[in-house]
Amino acid sequence: MRPTPVDRLQLEPFRILDKDWALLVAGTASPNPMTVSWGGFGTLWNRPVCTVFVRPTRHTFECLEQSAAFTLNFLAPELRHALAVCGDLSGRDVDKWKAAGIAPVASQNVKVPRVAGAILSLECKILATADIDPARFLDRSIDALYPEKDYHRVYWGEVLLAWSA
Repeated sequence: MRPTPVDRLQLEPFRILDKDWALLVAGTASPNPMTVSWGGFGTLWNRPVCTVFVRPTRHTFECLEQSAAFTLNFLAPELRHALAVCGDLSGRDVDKWKAAGIAPVASQNVKVPRVAGAILSLECKILATADIDPARFLDRSIDALYPEKDYHRVYWGEVLLAWSA
C-alpha cells in the first residue's frame, strides 16, 4: 500500500459503504475491528472527513470513546470473509483479528492500526461527535431500525492520510 493524497481518491460513495462495507478499527490498547456499512464522505469545516455511526451497545463504541482516532478499511475480495466475522462477533468476547484471519498494521498519523491487505485504508482523527436524537426524525419509519432504542453516535473523522493498493 502507498500513501495517496485524500483529494485524489476516486470513490463511489453510495456503493463503497452500503454494498462493499468496511472495517472500522478503534482503540489503541486492544484495537477492535467492527464491520460498518453506514457512513459517508465529504468536506466539513474545510477538511476532508468521513462519518461513521456506532451504537453505544457495541464494544467498538467504548474503544472510540477512549481514543481520538479510528481507521476505516476497505477489504480486498480475498479478505471479505472478515467482514462477516467482525460483524457477527463481539470484541468483548473474542479476538476478532484472530477469528477473522486478519492482522493489524501500524498507521502513520494515528495510534489506531489499519488492516493489513486492505485495498484502501483511511487514517482519521475524530473532530466531533453527536448523538442521534429520535425526536429529530422527520421520517418516523426510521425509528423502526432501532427496536432496542440504541441510537447511534455519529463520529466525524478528519481523513489525515489515505493508503491505497
